Amino acid sequence: MAVARAAAVTLGGNPLTLVGPVIKVGDKAPGFTVMGNDWKTVRFDNFGGKPTLISSILSVNTGICDAEIKRFNEEAGKLGDRAQFFTISADLPCSQSIWCGNTGVKNVKTYADHKETSFGLAYGTLVKELRILSRAIFVIDKNGEVSYVEYVPEIGQHPDYDKALAAIQKAAA
Repeated sequence: MAVARAAAVTLGGNPLTLVGPVIKVGDKAPGFTVMGNDWKTVRFDNFGGKPTLISSILSVNTGICDAEIKRFNEEAGKLGDRAQFFTISADLPCSQSIWCGNTGVKNVKTYADHKETSFGLAYGTLVKELRILSRAIFVIDKNGEVSYVEYVPEIGQHPDYDKALAAIQKAAA
């Protein structure tokens, strides 16, 4: 049974419960199963030995999430093949695919945690009351160890881009 953390985050100032563990720097990155934009199941266990930045978001169709993915898309382009960037939400894969097509996002891969909420449960970002994901950033090094974590306390606020980008740049060096 997953741990429930009451009032762990807020949305518009309203307290919400997160389900799943609190991931910490130094933890082995948990595996998870999500859906690609083609509706195919994708399992992540070791991230291919590549430094990985994962952003957990509410929905691609909200202003802050839109800005966040675009910012990470730009930065991912600068790092090229030295790192990979994933954005995961509980959106349907078709919504993510349409959003990516409309915005030209190509350097960040979007994945849907819609079906099983496997990612949300493994990384402690599943919002119990709404069955969405909270805003959080995780950087995983090439050895599969978590090197940076930020659980954004108010889902409607931006993450600390500078700290997250410094962490992925260090992991990719």
